Amino acid sequence: MSADIIEVSIKGLMPTANGCAVFLGNETKVFVIYVDPSVGSAISMTINGVKKERPLTHDLIGHLLMGLEINLERIIINDVNDGTYFARIIFHMQNELGRKFLELDARPSDSIVLALQQKRPIFVARKVFDVVEDMTEILERVLKQQKEEPKEEGDQ
Repeated sequence: MSADIIEVSIKGLMPTANGCAVFLGNETKVFVIYVDPSVGSAISMTINGVKKERPLTHDLIGHLLMGLEINLERIIINDVNDGTYFARIIFHMQNELGRKFLELDARPSDSIVLALQQKRPIFVARKVFDVVEDMTEILERVLKQQKEEPKEEGDQ
């Protein structure tokens, strides 16, 4: 794999006033992408394996890909501009006519849900990873607070 991209995973989720903070990173750095409430919910449900009565939009897209025998290879968060992130989804299709790769522009939030559902890797371009603020300490505080909250509710 190219040195121009770095594999990351979801390190944490936190509800915000306007949606959800998605913490992405690896052992060296964590950064945050803010997503709207519905996509934050879809990410959370996918991570937690929540079964849904009816398919949501991301489920429908996954079913279409499977039905058309198109594989999601990976996603790449490839750019950031004034706090807005951009992503590419890389698809692979092979049939009797040959082999084809397709790269589509997409919101990182939607890309993340699809990558999680398809159990495919999430990458960040090195140029993005190098400029984003390291949020490791904030994530550690959030995770610590989340662990303490259930204890406080149980003590009352």
